[in-house]
Amino acid sequence: MFAVMKTGGKQYKVQAGDVLRIERIAADAGEKVQFNEILMVGNTIGTPTVKGAGVQADVIDQIKGEKLIHFVKRRRKHGSKRTKGHRQKLTLVRITEILEKGADKSGVKEAVGTGSVSAAALAALKPASNKPVKAAPAKKAKAPAKPAKAKAEAKPAKKAAAKPAASGADDLKKLSGVGPALEKKLNEAGVTTFAQIAGWSADDIADMDGKLSFKGRIEREGWVEQAKKLAKG
Repeated sequence: MFAVMKTGGKQYKVQAGDVLRIERIAADAGEKVQFNEILMVGNTIGTPTVKGAGVQADVIDQIKGEKLIHFVKRRRKHGSKRTKGHRQKLTLVRITEILEKGADKSGVKEAVGTGSVSAAALAALKPASNKPVKAAPAKKAKAPAKPAKAKAEAKPAKKAAAKPAASGADDLKKLSGVGPALEKKLNEAGVTTFAQIAGWSADDIADMDGKLSFKGRIEREGWVEQAKKLAKG
């Protein structure tokens, strides 16, 4: 009896005892696999496959095909050339049995091509390996507990250190157009009180404009007049 089966996008006419080179399947040497996509068995033609039919085979080895050379030359683009070699991954199998019926209840592992499924699906097909000892992860989980507390205690210290000393400084945010970021720039430039701004001359204003890139904001917003009023209280 013969059958026509499909695997790896190709069709093969097989009978018991045939040795085939097919597109690589997810199986190790010595394993028994079953091809369920059967297009024809004896005189029975599938529509498109024969229900319940199957072809069983033993995996002999995982091999590679002959080396193929792929040469590309682009004549009109600076004369570039590229040469690539390729060896197709194949599986060597021996057909052992052709089933007309009952293949879906045989319990034999299905032959699945490695190019048609994801890596996660291939991992699921492999037998489960011994699980690692659970004690190691438990120790690693306990170890970071102490540094975590240390970090939690260190955070408030950093925040406290970041706050500037506000002894004798005025709230410069009362000036028009001054926010927290601009107030910080003024403090870093040594300006902390309204009295300082109220006493600025034209040269002082020009110097501060250039130093902090205010682009005429001091005169435009009228900081000097505002600072005089705020300094008086």
